[in-house]
Amino acid sequence: MLTFETAAKVALRSVLLLGAALPLAAPALAQQVAQDEGDEEIIIVTASKQAKTLQDTPISVSVTSKALIENAQIRDALDLQTVVPSLRVSQLQSSANTNFIIRGFGNGANNAGIEPSVGVFIDGVYRSRSAAQIGDLPSVERIEVLRGPQSTLFGKNASAGIISVVTAEPKFEYGGQAELSYGNYNAVVARAEITGPITETVAFSLAGNFNRRDGYVFNQALNINENDRNRGGVRGQLLFKPSEDFKLRLIADYDKIDEICCSVVNIVDGPTGNAVRALGGRVISNQPLSLQSATNFPSTNKIDNYGVSAQADYKTEQFDLTFIGAYRGVKLSTNADSDFTSADLIGENSARNAIDTYTAEFRVASKFDGPINFLVGAFYFHENIDAQGALTFGRDFRNYASLLSNGAYTNLEPTLRALLPGTPSGQFGGRGQGRFEDYDYRNRAISVFGTVDWNIFEDLTLTLGGNYTHDRKTVATNVRSTDVFSGLDLVRAGVNAGVPAVVAANPQFNPFLGLQALQFLPPFLNFPNAVEDGRTSDSDFAYTVRLNWKASDNMSLYATHATGFKASSFNLSFDSRPFASQFIPGSPAQVPAPAASPIRTALGANLPVNLTTGSRFANPEYATVYEVGVKGQWEGFGVNLAMFHQVLNGFQSNVFSGTGFILANAEQQSVNGIELDTTISPVKDLRFFANYTYLDMKYDSFVGGAALQAGSFATLPQDLSGLRVAGVPQHSLSVGGDFTAHLSERAKLNLHVDFQHESPTQIAQGTVNLRRTVNNLNAAATLVLNKTFDLSVWGRNLTNEAWITTIFPGVVQSGTLSGYRNQPRTFGVLARYRF
Repeated sequence: MLTFETAAKVALRSVLLLGAALPLAAPALAQQVAQDEGDEEIIIVTASKQAKTLQDTPISVSVTSKALIENAQIRDALDLQTVVPSLRVSQLQSSANTNFIIRGFGNGANNAGIEPSVGVFIDGVYRSRSAAQIGDLPSVERIEVLRGPQSTLFGKNASAGIISVVTAEPKFEYGGQAELSYGNYNAVVARAEITGPITETVAFSLAGNFNRRDGYVFNQALNINENDRNRGGVRGQLLFKPSEDFKLRLIADYDKIDEICCSVVNIVDGPTGNAVRALGGRVISNQPLSLQSATNFPSTNKIDNYGVSAQADYKTEQFDLTFIGAYRGVKLSTNADSDFTSADLIGENSARNAIDTYTAEFRVASKFDGPINFLVGAFYFHENIDAQGALTFGRDFRNYASLLSNGAYTNLEPTLRALLPGTPSGQFGGRGQGRFEDYDYRNRAISVFGTVDWNIFEDLTLTLGGNYTHDRKTVATNVRSTDVFSGLDLVRAGVNAGVPAVVAANPQFNPFLGLQALQFLPPFLNFPNAVEDGRTSDSDFAYTVRLNWKASDNMSLYATHATGFKASSFNLSFDSRPFASQFIPGSPAQVPAPAASPIRTALGANLPVNLTTGSRFANPEYATVYEVGVKGQWEGFGVNLAMFHQVLNGFQSNVFSGTGFILANAEQQSVNGIELDTTISPVKDLRFFANYTYLDMKYDSFVGGAALQAGSFATLPQDLSGLRVAGVPQHSLSVGGDFTAHLSERAKLNLHVDFQHESPTQIAQGTVNLRRTVNNLNAAATLVLNKTFDLSVWGRNLTNEAWITTIFPGVVQSGTLSGYRNQPRTFGVLARYRF
């Protein structure tokens, strides 16, 4: 078995041998490339919030250039992971839930109150929620993936890493391009952009995009296609540049998504499947890789994402000053048939979120001639979220519950009403009953940050950095349940029926307790209340210590110790419940009565029936990394190697239980890892790349964890301490190449191929031994004529490999296992015209 220590020794030895050999082996090649290509191989990045070459940036960063995006036909965020093995991108539950994971760390997509561990920035503007991160962007210049904690410069919510998207500024020469693509599933993608001067000091750019595709999953019950694409947007920019020392860039954008997504596969059809079929419903049973589904209404997703930003840059002789201010707005509306059958069990599972985010950043960077330079700045974050939702029973739910209980659910209704006077009117499980949610969320945060670079010697630089962040959140809830049956105290019903109070809480003596599993939507305890104030206040000082040695013009080595921070996250869902330290569950009718607790004492008779414990929020995450790296760049060859030990204390775990999400902090989670990125170009027009990531990740301590259990497929409490973290492949590999064939002075053919592999990986935590292996082959060929016209053919997942990305318990279907599968093979042609 390959251990971390063995892998590290092999990787480091290979890099050092190559570094020693290549300067001797390739002088002729170097001269040829230098003459023919000039500085084409120099990659500029802004990972340190200053423009530097990739070689001079002592951070583990992967850069995806505009050329690679076009040549590889990277069509959306999901495709990006095929060339960046440390990055995993998954789309879950809806079009709005895209989750980014770096080095195995990441969360935040399924709940508006849970902020991501991977920060996404577009042109320097922070996008705080996944719904604001996923639109198709025109004019992308490059995408930088910064791996490991980046809180020193990027503040809170960068405990796992950063994705920075950089788009092109307007130009003072007229130009632009237009492209049109057509593919299978009737996929049509159109993009256009134009730029040019308005005056000698003002330039503009305008871009638009349209992306439409039929769904690749056929819904047998509705006779429609699901998992489609229907999105588009516009983006306008103005650049004011009255001098070489000052420029002001204004950006306004709007994009819209209106899609039917995301279809679920049935992996195991449990005992509830017979009840669904008895109601006339349909289940695509036991077909984990199926491209067919059956629901009684489509799962709709409507997202409006918009914003404006301004960036001002001013240069003096010794300082560069930058200000970035932005407003982002997101309006989201989703509705899913979450029982994933054609029976009408769930009539509505909707979410309606309105998110308004304001950010401002100011920084100053020095450029002294001496050995010391610095960067200092401040960042302000202001966000308001109005999150509403509803889950209601459908037409068939009452009969479904009756079938599951052998008729007891409906037959005992008159008896229970007689035993519990005051029970609200309305049939048990009646259509339209359910939960109705409204959350008011406010977040304010401020960060002050800075770094100092000290050139101890000409080639040795010490970097010290720090970031103080203070984060405050307030939440108020207005949640109610109209589920009549879930509001019944079945313990009291047993006592009133003559069951002795001392055994009334025991299912062996109280027959009504056999129906507790059908009390899905009990009353909710809203907050703020007499005990819970609905507030969090977190402060942290994150820091970086880095030593960078430029061993030669071609090679540099660095060592880093850094920390990261992610603030507390609120659970904005029906699963938000009091902490166990504040409440002890139980019925007041039982003997002995439940022990006293702060909430029971404060609320007394106003305490909701059937209240249980859980969590209102997760405490902050604190990341620590120890990393060493080597960066080498020779003519025709480049290599970046990073070896690291990364620890996350308080990881905010968010696990789906079948009826909701369990939000909890893992005491400690760690990973030993290696990242190796290489490129080699033996001749001018041929380039190969190989990127490899090794991750040995485990829970050092997670006493309050939860895991999926085999057989019942229930998510139950489990101590996960010492176990490997599920869903994180130990080995990830991305290899490929590009070749340019010059057909004539005016024509050339660009060929690209890449292959992504992930080693067998347990999909979910627990005893369900389902594994995922990823093998993904992509290719494209582009004919370029006169440097102005491109004609491409492309294909993704060419071998049509299928795998399960995520598994979870069936919703309101005990013993059923569901999941999401990957996208099938797609292919098409593209025409692009540049002017």
